[in-house]
Amino acid sequence: MAQIVTWGNFKGGTGKTTNSTMVANELANRRYRTLLVDMDPQGNATNLFLKTKNYLDNEVTVFDTTLMAAIQAKDLSKAVINIKNNLDLLASSADFSLFPRFMESITDYNERVMYFSSLLEPLKDKYDFILIDIPPTISLITDSALYASDWCVIVMQTHERSLQGAEAFLRYIQNEVIDTFHAPTLDVLGILPVLLKNGAPVDVSTLEAAKEIFGESNIFETTIRNMERLKRYDLTGITNDDMHDKKVLNVYNDVTDEFINRLEE
Repeated sequence: MAQIVTWGNFKGGTGKTTNSTMVANELANRRYRTLLVDMDPQGNATNLFLKTKNYLDNEVTVFDTTLMAAIQAKDLSKAVINIKNNLDLLASSADFSLFPRFMESITDYNERVMYFSSLLEPLKDKYDFILIDIPPTISLITDSALYASDWCVIVMQTHERSLQGAEAFLRYIQNEVIDTFHAPTLDVLGILPVLLKNGAPVDVSTLEAAKEIFGESNIFETTIRNMERLKRYDLTGITNDDMHDKKVLNVYNDVTDEFINRLEE
């Protein structure tokens, strides 16, 4: 059965999509059967992975069935796209913003929260990992993803607002998703730091503050440093052509090592 992991923070632009997609890519490289679920209506993870598929296959990829359409059909498998060996995508689009409205037919909010988890259930035995990318908002989308998850990785940029967003996200997980919605398996796997600027005093002080607030053992030892090549992947997909690519992939090799170790512990 798949381990389901949501990547979140209530502050936008912290690197949730970048890190969920890069770890998913590395898990697939290690022959773990991996599914990335894009639950952000902006579809950034979808765009990145479709461009990655285009890079690998040298042809343009289009998809007919979005995640929202698959939810309406009550069959998520209808929207699964294979990106490469061991890596699949549940692709999102702007229509996913209609998900909360679509779910209004269910009167009880707790039942709305549980609904996506029930749709995801048939896919769990087909994968080793299901990673979920979510928008930085309090909404039924976030509630549904977290309820369905075994774990959450909080991605925290070394900036005061991102730290505050991480604190708020952690409180929300405990007070709402666990205590109110009674998520059956959810726990926090750790806080993954993303450096705003390599070696800058504000980054160092924010990281130290995070260690005091969350506890040093809850902070990933591997930090994501500012790498220009990561920004390029939004245009090209994930490439593996030169030393700059290899530098990025080596970093995510380390992140994935720690990700797996934390799950095993």
